[in-house]
Formats: sequence, C-alpha cells, structure tokens
Amino acid sequence: MALRVAIVGAGAAGLAAAYDLTRHGAQVVVYEAAPQAGGLASGFKAEGWSWSLERFYHHWFASDRAILGLIAELGLSHRVRFLRPVTAVWYNERPYPFDSPLAVLQFPGLSLPEKLRMGLVIAYLRLTLRWEPLERVTAHEWLPRHMGRRAYERIWQPLLEGKFGEAYTEVNMAWFWARIHKRSPRLGTFEGGFQAFFDALVDRVRAQGGEVRLATPVFRLEPEGDGWLVEAADGAVVYDAVLVTTSPRLLVRLVPALPASYAGQLLHLQALGAVVLILALDRPLTQGVYWINLPKRAGFPFLALVEHTNYIPAEHYGGEHLVYCGDYLPPEHPYFSMSPEALLRTFLPALPRFNPAFRPEWVRRYWVFREPYAQPVVPVNYSRMIPAVRTPLAGLYFASMSQVYPWDRGTNYAVELGRRAAAMILEDAARERRLVRAPLPQAADNPPGHRP
Repeated sequence: MALRVAIVGAGAAGLAAAYDLTRHGAQVVVYEAAPQAGGLASGFKAEGWSWSLERFYHHWFASDRAILGLIAELGLSHRVRFLRPVTAVWYNERPYPFDSPLAVLQFPGLSLPEKLRMGLVIAYLRLTLRWEPLERVTAHEWLPRHMGRRAYERIWQPLLEGKFGEAYTEVNMAWFWARIHKRSPRLGTFEGGFQAFFDALVDRVRAQGGEVRLATPVFRLEPEGDGWLVEAADGAVVYDAVLVTTSPRLLVRLVPALPASYAGQLLHLQALGAVVLILALDRPLTQGVYWINLPKRAGFPFLALVEHTNYIPAEHYGGEHLVYCGDYLPPEHPYFSMSPEALLRTFLPALPRFNPAFRPEWVRRYWVFREPYAQPVVPVNYSRMIPAVRTPLAGLYFASMSQVYPWDRGTNYAVELGRRAAAMILEDAARERRLVRAPLPQAADNPPGHRP
C-alpha cells in the first residue's frame, strides 16, 4: 500500500514536502487553514491588477539555490525575474543607498577609515564558512568590537532593533553572519507574483496525485494504532505519518500527546509577529527607492518602508503605486488589535518625512495584514535549542522557520527544510517496508546548519 501522509500547512515547506512525497508514490493530503496557499509569502490580487502582491514583502536572492532549483524542476525558471532595486538606510532625515561599495563610500554618516574597517569585516563575514564560533556571542557585543562603535550604532544596531525589538541585544552573531554571507544585491521575484508560483506548485502536487485542501483548518492530531488521526474541518482521517509546518506553539496545541520535554523545547522558542499596512497610492512616494530601513530611535511608527513599485513596475498593478509600512512586534502589541482605520491614522503622519508633498488624498485604498509568528528570535547557542524534525512520537514530523537556523526565515530555506523532512518520512517508511518506489534521498535528522 502507498504511504498516506497528512501535511499541516500549505506554505513553502509543506508544498515542497508534498511535491517530493507524491513524486515517490505517497498519497498526500495538505491541509491549509487559509483560503490560499503560500503561508507568509502568499499574496492577493486587487481589482484592476494583472499580478498578485505578497501580503508581506518578499523577494529571493541570487544565492537561494533551494527554491530556484525547485522552480527549475517545475520547468518554470523562465518566469523568475532578477532586478537590482535601490535599498537604503535612513540618516539625517533622508534615505541613502547602501547596497554597493560605491554607495557605502558615498554615505556621509561614517568617515572613510570607518567605512574601510566595516568593509573589511563584511568581507570576512562573506568569506568565512564557519558560523559555529559566532553563535557563542551576541551581535550586540561582536559588531561594535570589530566594526567600530559608530558603524554599529548608525547602521547595524537600527537593523537589529527593528527586526527584534527589545530582544535585539540577545541575538547571536551567527544570525548576522548568515544575513551577510548569503545575500545578494540582485533580488528575484516570480512573474505574476509569489502567489502565482505557489498556485503552480499546488497544481503540480495535485497532478502527481496529491490533494491540497484550502480553507480547511486542522483542530487536533492524535496517535491511533500505528498511525495518526487528523481531525480537520472536513472530518477525521487516519494517516501513516503527519508533517506539521506551523508555528511551534500551534504544534503544542494540536498534539496534546507530545512528551513534556519536546513540548517544553517548542514553548521555549521565541518569535515576533509581523504587521504591515499596504497603501495603493495614485503616484510614487519616494524617488526610485525600493527599501528603506528605519531606525526605531528616529520616531517612525514602523521599521521599514518598502515601495514595491520601485522594484516591480506599477503597470502590473493597474498603475497604482504600492507601499508597505511594516514592523516586527510582540504579538501582544496594540498594532495587532487596532482596526485598519486606526493603523492607517497612526502610520500616515510619518509619510511626509519621505516626501513633503504627500497628502492623504494620494491613498486610493489600503490593506492591513498581521501574523503572530513571523520572525524567530535566536539567542546565544541557539543550535542547542532547535527541536528535531523527527519528533519523539513515531510518524510525527515538524518543520518550521524556527529550525532553518543559522539562516534567516524565508521561502528558500523553507523549501530546503520541507524537502529534508519529506526525505526523512520516506526513509522511515522504507525502513518499515511501507513504501519502496524509488531511490530515496539522504536525510539528516537535523535541519540545515544544525549541529547537535
């Protein structure tokens, strides 16, 4: 009999796992609570648009081999577009490009010796392959010591504060290393938007015999005999194995039978949520800048301003100019309970700082999106805290963005982890003689970058 596998979550990890499992003959059902696939990278298409827009700003880097490789397997590489938009830092009430050596040299906030020192340290981080020693110290300690205090306080401390809030002093240096080591100035997207990619991946999973059930939340997972009972909105079914790709806390709620030690590991992991206000304007807000990192101390009500249509042309969005105002915050922050109208009133007064001519009448329409689990917090020696993909309960697997360390969360590493989890499921099934259809990929018991 074919292996029966349930996957909870139709984000990048869940769909990548479903793709590999169905290729190897497994019967797969993917359950997704949202009405669309894609997880945090999913999108929506407003009236008059030919492309979808991501609910939370997303792009790929040229080094994102896992997801670009999957796209190539699907025969869709011709739909990937790499562009070179301008990314900037905010200094003295204006944005300064900070995405090339020339831009850094022209930045007025540091002296030439300070820039050269910072450049040497960045070159070291890009070239070194060993991140393990770096996780023993915080970025807050390491960066000013090696880059210099002014470079840290004007460039990198605002980045850490924006990403991690009050926890920024706890984040280890391996996370920062990964951010520098892999990123590229060329940024990639998918023709039609990220949602078009996820829809194509859903279609392939279905063509290979899998099911993807949207708007179908899972309420409970229980061991039953040699398998797992999945209680979902459309009924209860027993499967041989279950892969959960949700947040750690949701896994604890879904599986009351989890051993206390593993559940404790999950509950110990910390993460921030994300809030974005998306504005559709009748004209551009900035002069060609895609992304501006904003220092918290500058008094902005959000951490980043991302003018999407300075990256992807406005012609794909009915001529509207799309701007994200985004922030990472604790789930209990007032932004998570504010009405969209109240959030708009809170954010709009900051926009004249980017363009003194801005008027509220420029706003044609707007949207607010919120997710309580969006940015894992990675303290010193985080590799020792990562829960194994193979849980202590036979047949139950877990793959989340909290496990892609030292890399930052994103669709590339979600795909890599999802495919690794699928390999584990197939390997374990073959060991039990449930399924032997094709040569199985090798699977490690720990996620990418993890060292026990």
